[in-house]
Amino acid sequence: MEITQQRTKTSGMVPTRDQILTQSDLLEFKEDMLQEFKRIIKECVSGQPGKKWLKSAEVKKLLGISHGFLQSLRDSGVLPFTKIGGSIYYDYEDITFMMSTNKSA
Repeated sequence: MEITQQRTKTSGMVPTRDQILTQSDLLEFKEDMLQEFKRIIKECVSGQPGKKWLKSAEVKKLLGISHGFLQSLRDSGVLPFTKIGGSIYYDYEDITFMMSTNKSA
């Protein structure tokens, strides 16, 4: 209590309820960060994205293709997609299937 009063006197501001962190907030943040680190490490080691659904920008980067070529893959039905609102999503398994079926010997 004394420390809080000293801080308020020096800063001139009293923290509000939404500005105070609890131990459970920190533990939740820690768990979220650990999960994100695990996903990133898995992605780096396996070379596969750590999530099932990818946005267009992620697919273009993954395949090294342009926006126009991705559009033509969608238009021709070669690469299935799901559109929700203004965002287009691609299933990672559909991408790997497309790549394997179009592989030449």
